[in-house]
Amino acid sequence: MTDTTSNTPVADRARAAELSAVGRFLKATELDTRMLGMVGALLVIWIGIHLLSGGLFLTPRNLWNLSVQTSSVAIMATGMVLVIVMRNIDLSVGSVEGVIGMIMGVAQAEFLIRVIGFQLGNPWLWIIALAAGVALGLLIGAFQGFVIAYMEVPAFIVTLGGLLVWRGMAWLITSGRTVAPLDATFQLMGGGPRGAIGASASWIVGVVACAAVAFALLNGRSQRKRFSFPLRPVWAETFLGVVACAAILGAVWIANSYPWPVGIVRQYAQQNGITIPEGGLFIAHGIAIPVLMAVAVGIVMTFITRRTRFGRYVFAIGGNPEAAELAGINTRWVTMKVFMIMGVLAAISAAISSARLNASTNALGTLDELLVIAAAVIGGTSLAGGSGTVLGAMLGALLMQSLQSGMVLLGIDSPLQSIVVGAVLVVAVWLDTVYRKRV
Repeated sequence: MTDTTSNTPVADRARAAELSAVGRFLKATELDTRMLGMVGALLVIWIGIHLLSGGLFLTPRNLWNLSVQTSSVAIMATGMVLVIVMRNIDLSVGSVEGVIGMIMGVAQAEFLIRVIGFQLGNPWLWIIALAAGVALGLLIGAFQGFVIAYMEVPAFIVTLGGLLVWRGMAWLITSGRTVAPLDATFQLMGGGPRGAIGASASWIVGVVACAAVAFALLNGRSQRKRFSFPLRPVWAETFLGVVACAAILGAVWIANSYPWPVGIVRQYAQQNGITIPEGGLFIAHGIAIPVLMAVAVGIVMTFITRRTRFGRYVFAIGGNPEAAELAGINTRWVTMKVFMIMGVLAAISAAISSARLNASTNALGTLDELLVIAAAVIGGTSLAGGSGTVLGAMLGALLMQSLQSGMVLLGIDSPLQSIVVGAVLVVAVWLDTVYRKRV
C-alpha cells in the first residue's frame, strides 16, 4: 500500500486544517479572526507597557483615564468607517471638531450670557450650546458632502481644504483666545469625579448590558430558526455570552475600583455633612459619562450599518459604485448623508474634548483626523472600500490611544511617539492588503 501523505493536494491540507480544533472552534463561534488578532495585539501592548512601566499601566486609575481619552476619537472613528467604506476620506474631522468646540465655548461662556442675558447655571445654557454645535456639525458635513457628491470634487481635496478652512475659522472666532470656563453641567461630558455615574449605577448598567447580550443571542438564534439559517451550537452561544458578560462586568469592576481624589472626597463630605472614617472615605468614580456616550454612539452606528437600508447602501456603494448606481441607489444622496453623520459625530467629540479641558482652545482636535483614520484602518476598515466594522474601529481607537498613553507613561519623546504611530498605521494597511489578497 503506497503512502500518499506527502502528495496530499493543497485543498486537502486546507480542509484538514479547517477540521483542526482551532478551526472547529472558530467555525462554531463564528468569531472574526481579524478582530481576535486585534484583541490579541491590544493585550500584548497592554502587558508589555505594564511590565516596562513597572506596573503603572494596568491600574484602575490609568485604565479609567484611558477609556475617557479614547471616547472622542472612538466616536469619530465610527463615522470614518462609513466614509472609508464608500472609498472616500475625511481629513477635516479634527478641524471641524476644533471650530465646533470653539463655537460651543463662545456660546455658553460669552454669547448667551453677555448678549442674550442668560445667568450662569441656567439649565438651558449647555443645552443650547450643544444643540448649536450639533447643528453646525450637520451643516458642515452637508456642505462638504454636497461638494463631493453633487459637484464631483474629490473627497481628498474637499476635506483637505476643510482642514485648513475650519482650523482658520476656529482661530478667527476669538482671534486665538482660549475660552473658559465652561458651564458646570456641560463639563460632566468630559468625565472627572463629577462626570461619572458612580458605583451603584455602573453595576446596574453592567447588568442591563449583560441582559441585552443574552437577548441579542437568543433573538439571533430565533431569527436563524425562522429563516432556516445554520445555527451555532448551544455551547458556542453560551461561550460568547459568558465572555461578553465577563468583559462587561470586568470593565465595571475596574471603573468602580478607581476612587475619587482625597481632596474632592473631603470637600464632598463637608458639603453633605458626612464624617470621614479613620481609614478614609472610598467613593468610586464608576463609568465615565463620555464612555457611556461613546458606547451609545457605537450601538447606534452598529445598528445603522447592519440593520438599515442606508447601511446596506453604503456597503453596496463601497463594494461597486457603478453597480450600486445601476441598481437604483441614489449614490449622491447617500454620500452626502454619510458626511452629515460625520459632522454630527465630530460635534459630539468636540463637546467631550472641550468639556474635559473645561475650555475651548485653538489646539482642540489638532491631528485628531490622523488618529481617527488610523483607528478605522487598524480596526479592519479597508481603504479599498466595501468592508469595515464599527466595533473594529472603536477597538482600533483604543489601541491607538493605548500606544500614546503608554509612550507618555514611559517618558518617550513626542517625535518618537509620532514615528511609532505612523509605523503602526503603515503596518496596519500592509496587513489589510495581505489579508485581502489571501481572501
